[in-house]
Amino acid sequence: MNESLSGPRVANLRTARSPKSIVASNPQRAPARPLWKLGVRRIATIWKGLWTWIKTHRADLTLCLRTAMAALLSLAVAQLLHVPLPLWTVLTAVILTQMSVGRSMKATIDYLLGTVGGAIYTGVVSVLVPHSDEVSLLGVLALAVAPLALLAAIRPSFSVAPFTGVLVLLAPTIIPVTPIASALYRVIEVTLGAIIGLIVSLLVLPARARVLAIEAARRMLDLAAQLLPDLFAGFTRTRDPTAIVQIQDKIGEAFGQLEAVAAEAKHEGMAYLHASADFGPLLRTLLRLRHDLVMIGRTASEPLPEDLQARFAGSLACIAGTTADYLRDLGAALTKRRNVPSLGAVETALRGYAAEWPRYGARARPAPCPTTSRNASSRSPSPSNS
Repeated sequence: MNESLSGPRVANLRTARSPKSIVASNPQRAPARPLWKLGVRRIATIWKGLWTWIKTHRADLTLCLRTAMAALLSLAVAQLLHVPLPLWTVLTAVILTQMSVGRSMKATIDYLLGTVGGAIYTGVVSVLVPHSDEVSLLGVLALAVAPLALLAAIRPSFSVAPFTGVLVLLAPTIIPVTPIASALYRVIEVTLGAIIGLIVSLLVLPARARVLAIEAARRMLDLAAQLLPDLFAGFTRTRDPTAIVQIQDKIGEAFGQLEAVAAEAKHEGMAYLHASADFGPLLRTLLRLRHDLVMIGRTASEPLPEDLQARFAGSLACIAGTTADYLRDLGAALTKRRNVPSLGAVETALRGYAAEWPRYGARARPAPCPTTSRNASSRSPSPSNS
């Protein structure tokens, strides 16, 4: 009854293929990857994203480190010196540890001025005016805080003076000290915290306001380069006025940030005992650039007539593109301390636009847009196509 191993059945067995031959003959069906390779790739992706986030928030992370170190050192020193209220030493050190050395220097000077002024005035008032009961304490509190609040409104450098006055006057109700001792302890606590905060800002991963100002200028130039084609687009199509206002507001905010950081850089000279950097020419130049962008936005609030759009759309886009590339190159040269990039492409684009008007009258073909150093490589033909 046994069948012989012959015929079509044996032929099928002989022609059966191995799994490797099946995969080789069917390239669309690849073997499954091992799980450990998938895990390694996922870990690498997470690490890359984390490292990118760290580089993006480097300044924020260094501020966190400086602030934490200032708090720990101020508490340790206050306990070592047996300060009556270490709370104010720690708070002062944390408040005065700012993003840059220049900002920390300015905040320290203002904080010390307000503290010393408020402590002296409140100490004198509390000694000269008796306040043994609650009603008299309310009167002395008003007499001490009101003038200090007026001084803080007139001179923002003394903004901490009313706060200091309240602490000096009410501290004797918390700990058994005299008004004069309360004022003296307040000055000691704040001075100690200010010194620790300033030392930490100078020594622990210091962030120079000069470097931050140059980075802010580069960001403004990059933002202007990014938004310039959108402004020029108003010449060829109808734009929403709200969108143009938003573009101008972004550039204005960028310039405001640069102006604030440049003001902080003036105080770094006192910390490092050298002349501070002069950002006046840079600020004036970028302010003129901001005004030019405002005028371009106003001019482009309505599109050109259709015949002019068809003729000058290419020239206007060329001016916007070359100017945007120049602004980006200028920002890169500013941060890397390189020579100023050439204006050749921008000047050529402007001359081409000016030459379009005689061509427009003669109905000649528009001139080609010049290439810049940034986009020359992308426009040049590849060896395979040449």
